[in-house]
Amino acid sequence: MTETLKDYLSSRRTVPAAQLNEPGPDSDTVSEILKIAARVPDHGKLAPWRFIVYGKADRVASSGWLVSRGEQVSSHGAAGPEAEKARRFAHAPVVIGVVSSPRDHPKIPLWEQQLSAAAVCLNLIHAAHAFGFSAQWLTDWFSYDADAAAFLGAGNNERFAGFVHIGTPSVSPTERDRPDIAAITTHWRPEKGS
Repeated sequence: MTETLKDYLSSRRTVPAAQLNEPGPDSDTVSEILKIAARVPDHGKLAPWRFIVYGKADRVASSGWLVSRGEQVSSHGAAGPEAEKARRFAHAPVVIGVVSSPRDHPKIPLWEQQLSAAAVCLNLIHAAHAFGFSAQWLTDWFSYDADAAAFLGAGNNERFAGFVHIGTPSVSPTERDRPDIAAITTHWRPEKGS
């Protein structure tokens, strides 16, 4: 039975990056995933974001630097969660960094440009799923640490909107509690006499 878009969106769940294994998408598939990911709202056609693709071998080779930096920034040293999260950065077959690269523009606020980068992250997840993979969007400490972000390719005035880990799930996704939509939804009406 073919899954419809409505079925997918109403049941979408995340498989943790630690459970995303080989095979991952090949380079041609990654290119197609990126084309889909870029089809997001983008007021002014600024494309205020860019992609950095981290192949497995490159991440494994550079994970020592990230682990060392994680130990430096952690209040617990080598036993801290930062080093462990740095090690996990090398696990999934493919990781794509989405870099928020806002542009100065007289009509398009920074916030709108940042929202566009966030939309790219979510669209990456949907695109990975469309090609039969699972994905998880993470930020982790290295998104916010200036030295680690620079090491991972962020330039001046850029920030990571997130890292999307892509691979084949080794476990089935589990359901979690979802918000009560009625409790978080209001219907606005103007006050009488306005």
